[in-house]
Amino acid sequence: MVLLVVWAVVVVLVLVVLGGLAYGLLGAFGRLRREIEGAERDLRPFLEQLQQTADRAAARADQARNRS
Repeated sequence: MVLLVVWAVVVVLVLVVLGGLAYGLLGAFGRLRREIEGAERDLRPFLEQLQQTADRAAARADQARNRS
């Protein structure tokens, strides 16, 4: 009988610990997702400007090749 109670307590403790770990991991993933979205939002104008610059450079290179 005592052994059954000990096993029940162990199972409950394991479930509590695993639940706490799962809750912590899900919270961390949520925070990470929000941070990534914020970084993407902050970097979007820079990336668009960089793409425009690369397109202009490619167009100029094509014009220079066509003149030669």
